[in-house]
Amino acid sequence: MALLQRKRQELAARYGIEWRITGVASRRLGWLVAPAGFSAEKLLAADFSEAHDVPDLDEWLRGAQVDVLFEASSLNADTGEPAITHIRAALELGAHAISANKGPVLHAYRELTQLAESRGRRFFFESAMMDGAPVFSLFRSALPAIEILGFRGVINSTTTVILESMEAGKCFDAAIAEAQRLGVAESDPSADIDGIDAAVKVVEVANVLMGGSLKLADVARQGIRGITPSQLREAQENSEAWRLVSRARRQADGSIAASVASERLKLDDPLAQVRGTSLLIAFETDIFKELVISERDPGPEATAYGMLSDFVNAVRSS
Repeated sequence: MALLQRKRQELAARYGIEWRITGVASRRLGWLVAPAGFSAEKLLAADFSEAHDVPDLDEWLRGAQVDVLFEASSLNADTGEPAITHIRAALELGAHAISANKGPVLHAYRELTQLAESRGRRFFFESAMMDGAPVFSLFRSALPAIEILGFRGVINSTTTVILESMEAGKCFDAAIAEAQRLGVAESDPSADIDGIDAAVKVVEVANVLMGGSLKLADVARQGIRGITPSQLREAQENSEAWRLVSRARRQADGSIAASVASERLKLDDPLAQVRGTSLLIAFETDIFKELVISERDPGPEATAYGMLSDFVNAVRSS
């Protein structure tokens, strides 16, 4: 919301886009509607006095007279719900759907994309990968007629922070506690340290950009639990570093082999140079030997920008 408001004049002047927020929903707030539009200032102050409650998703979408849905609920890696239901309902009513949630891409990418196309709308999800860095839109818009042969990357920042804490002398549990104190790791960090989050992202990229049909179970996965301080020290002494590396590559038979695993890398490898909360993905294509997309220590505004860019691109294409 804050970024939308900051960019309001630019969106109007450069792209002819005027907007208003007509519905807000969350587990805590319920389904709130203000068809005439919320005051931006009140929304930023968490003042919802202009709204009235409606009982469910369908009433909320109709009451808000929605043209674009921004979906940012929490990831459910098992089913992708309730985000898939939210997005499907918005598309069926003729709204664009913009998501920061990996679940709908993991479980329903083709269904939702085809539904959007049938309604003349867009289902975009740049913020579901690398905090909104232009991974999907780069290939969709700027690199036509290119074939991705494979990719590798460090696409989970929590594991990098934990490994660096262990390099500095902390044990595994203390490194997790430090990452939690910094707000990098969740109270239950297993999705990160066991490689689940990274595997979800591998499936996203392989299916969206390489035409794959991978499921989460198709990704061979080994997290960072087995890495010891002594292994990290030995790597440092040999000008190497441990990172959680995600990979996918098309095989001779057309299938895609994918994995997430801890790897010991030479320091001249770009993946070994990823520090802190930074992220990097490197694509091998039929044109470019290695095309690298990286972002340095992104903050929450980077994720918000991914949704903003999807909003602009969706509206301009309709």
